[in-house]
Amino acid sequence: MTQDTQDPIHEDRVWSDERWTARVIKNEDDDGWAVAMYLDGEPEPALVGPWTMGRDKKNPKPLDVNAFNTLVKTASEVIRRTEQQRHAELNKSVNLVVDDRRVRVALAIVPDEEGATATLRATDEYGEELARVPVPPTFKLNTASAEAWVASGFERPAR
Repeated sequence: MTQDTQDPIHEDRVWSDERWTARVIKNEDDDGWAVAMYLDGEPEPALVGPWTMGRDKKNPKPLDVNAFNTLVKTASEVIRRTEQQRHAELNKSVNLVVDDRRVRVALAIVPDEEGATATLRATDEYGEELARVPVPPTFKLNTASAEAWVASGFERPAR
C-alpha cells in the first residue's frame, strides 16, 4: 500500500478495501440495523440498505468478505445507473429524415454552478457536422423543435 491508501479494515461493523467502506449502523427508524457503503473520498454514502440481525436478534450480523463484495457490486451499480441517468438528462438527440438524408440533432447541456450552457448540433448520417449553435440550457429538444431548426437553415433558435 502507498501512503495515500488506507490499510484494509476487516471488523464486524466496518469493512473496507482501497476504494469502498461498509459501515453497519443503527437504523434510527426502527430497532434494526442498516449498512452504508461509502466510496473513498465521498462524503455521502452511495448506498444505504437494511442489514441482517445476528443470531441473538439484537446485534447486527458481522460483515464478511462475501457480504462486502456483494455490497461493493450493488453500490457500484447504483453509481453507474445514477451516472447514466444524469447523462441522459443532459444529452438528448432526435433523428430526422430531411430531403431523403438522415440528420441527427443533439442537445448537450453542460452544468455549471455559475450557469449551465447548452449546444445544439446537427450531423449527417456519416457523422459530419452540419451546424452547431449555443442555446439556452432550458431549450426543449423534440422532433418539432429539431425540424424547425433544420428548416430555418440552422439559425440560432430564439431565446
